Amino acid sequence: MRRVAKELGTGTASLYRYLASKDDLLDLMLDAVAAEDGGPPAPTGDWRGDLRTLAYRSRATIHRHPWMTSLAAGRPSLGPNSLDATEHALAALDPLGFDIDVMITVVDTLHAFVRGYAIGELAQQEAVRRSGVGNQEWMDAHTPYLDKVVKAGRHPLLARVIRDAELPHAADSAERGFQLGLERLLDGWEANLPIRP
Repeated sequence: MRRVAKELGTGTASLYRYLASKDDLLDLMLDAVAAEDGGPPAPTGDWRGDLRTLAYRSRATIHRHPWMTSLAAGRPSLGPNSLDATEHALAALDPLGFDIDVMITVVDTLHAFVRGYAIGELAQQEAVRRSGVGNQEWMDAHTPYLDKVVKAGRHPLLARVIRDAELPHAADSAERGFQLGLERLLDGWEANLPIRP
């Protein structure tokens, strides 16, 4: 609140004429972020496409506003923009025949996946920034140790990852990993549809 007051050129106490608490300010911040890019696009009738768009937009928003990851994981924001975003996600699922509890669980799970994946990306970026060592340099530095892990034979599946997996070494590994995880989530929900669209 002190920082906001300083930005506005006013005293901290004067903010409390407009806001009851810091939590109110945080809710307003989350709601403002939900309106970025004009808010959610109109539903298309393609539930997978609509949820995919929501996921990619949410991930981009987290990258622009890393501070929101912990806030968005708590109580839902009840501002008009946040409500519109939730309504949009539920509207994409409504024609599929899920009951409302399943629908909100799907939306919450989608948000949890996006938030968790983006937090991992942000942590990776912070590790590179903090250490000054890029991902490939870091992997190269650990190659002798990982060679010993493979030779020891105690972790055969991890050895397959080290020897055969392309994704961890790809320049676009974050993007490909996000896409793969998202599509598997959508596949799982599609496999359990009560009504086929």
